[in-house]
Amino acid sequence: MKKLLLVYALLQSVIGVAQEEDAWVYFKDKPQSATFLANPTTMLTQRSLDRRTKQKIALDEKDVPVDANYYSQLKNVSGLTLVAKSRWLNAVHVRGTKAVIDGVKTSLNFVQSIEFANKSLNKPGGKSRTVKHVKRPNKFSEIQVDFDYGIANTQVSMIKANFLHKEGFTGEGVHMAVIDAGFPNVNTLAGFKRLRDANKILGGYDFVNRSNNFYTGHSHGTHVLSDIAGYVDKSFVGTAPDASFYLFITEDIANEGPHEESLWVEAAERADSLGVDVINTSLGYTEFDNTAYNHTYSDMDGKTAFISRGAEIGVSRGMILVTSAGNDGNKRWKYVSAPADAKSVFTIGAVSASKSIASFSSFGPTADNRVKPDVLAHGLSVYVLDYISGNTRTINGTSFSSPIMAGAVACMWQAFPNRTNMEIMDIIRKSADRYTNPTAQYGYGIPDLEKAYKTTLGVTSVQDRDALLVYPNPVTTQLFVKSKQVNVDYSIRNVLGALVQKGVLKNESIGIEELQTGVYILELTSKNNTQSIRFVKE
Repeated sequence: MKKLLLVYALLQSVIGVAQEEDAWVYFKDKPQSATFLANPTTMLTQRSLDRRTKQKIALDEKDVPVDANYYSQLKNVSGLTLVAKSRWLNAVHVRGTKAVIDGVKTSLNFVQSIEFANKSLNKPGGKSRTVKHVKRPNKFSEIQVDFDYGIANTQVSMIKANFLHKEGFTGEGVHMAVIDAGFPNVNTLAGFKRLRDANKILGGYDFVNRSNNFYTGHSHGTHVLSDIAGYVDKSFVGTAPDASFYLFITEDIANEGPHEESLWVEAAERADSLGVDVINTSLGYTEFDNTAYNHTYSDMDGKTAFISRGAEIGVSRGMILVTSAGNDGNKRWKYVSAPADAKSVFTIGAVSASKSIASFSSFGPTADNRVKPDVLAHGLSVYVLDYISGNTRTINGTSFSSPIMAGAVACMWQAFPNRTNMEIMDIIRKSADRYTNPTAQYGYGIPDLEKAYKTTLGVTSVQDRDALLVYPNPVTTQLFVKSKQVNVDYSIRNVLGALVQKGVLKNESIGIEELQTGVYILELTSKNNTQSIRFVKE
């Protein structure tokens, strides 16, 4: 018996030594920073640089890639697997035994620090231990409900995204990235034909399998994309049907682990470098298959989880990151997940068609007592295009309130392209019905994009819109106006709401020769009525 116990003890010792861990290796510097910063197009596309310039965001060392020589030396370490890398955080996600990972810091002088996903190993004297592995159920399987066919009117009109569409803002010219679990049949379904025919799918990548085939994986991403870009004539319209898209897979359906956070950051960095404006991510992380890697509520401070730190940097680069709050509102863990806890991420909760809170919608505040979610959108019995049939069906989850809002965000930014990412989020947030009295599950409430749009323009009342017509549109020198109002004051504002011309409409025409090329709003104002219409000066 003593021999058996000794053998058992030795086996346990071997198992403990051989247990692989996930960790992030952080480098001390980026030796080639000066070269890259002097030649920015070697690391970022011109579109990405233009986005920075428009928002007056300077390039810095975070934009510089991870040093290739450092990466190569790390890759050559025996027993170490490199999973992902992040230029923003100057880190590489690795997998190996604790002994091998610890040895990296002593053998490679350019390594600054090591952070284990198993937080107990980051403490002095921390040791690998046998931990409980729980095979978690597919986190997407719980949010699907029975088929139901119909139109998507409620989810679009609840937040007044349909108003933006009527104004001509449908996402045209805005580049979006959807970071998700897979996009099967997006390349064949009729509901995405309009997107494909217009060449609005710009590319994509499967970071999990390191493959250029992104029309694969779990159907979750296909359903998410449909709420932004799906289009079935007279039946279903997403909130930004004319936006352009990159489709990235970072969710590993077979394994729930911290590597997915690193893959997400890598994808967000790719989106940034390509010049993406808005990212939707209907993913969130709190608990993993290896329970030693689980986050705690105290981690939900926007500064602890790797994905949240990456997301915060992504916003600092000038993008808007829209993410689902989480579906844990009626579970043991009821709070928002990472990266929804990040301060500058636009976090979206869920309500029903009647605007009642969905019980599953995750709660705020964050661990450092900030309001989350930011706003709410339809997420209970919400319509998507089914990834097999292409028909409409209902589904539940903040996974879908997020893309509904992300598409609307894209339309709002199209309407006000000279606003910064932070300004656009603030405009939408301030239009919400609970802005002055946010609560733990509602956040700031349901936004009103018509109100947000008019407030930004400085228009307080728009009536009898159909009675106002301008032509030609686009126009070069003379704008002709058909209106029920005559001998009324007119004003022309640019997309920032600044007054650029005013006068009195007398003979149904206005000379606009002095206006620069761009988008403008014509307003006709009488004692009890203001009419407003958009036109383009060529």
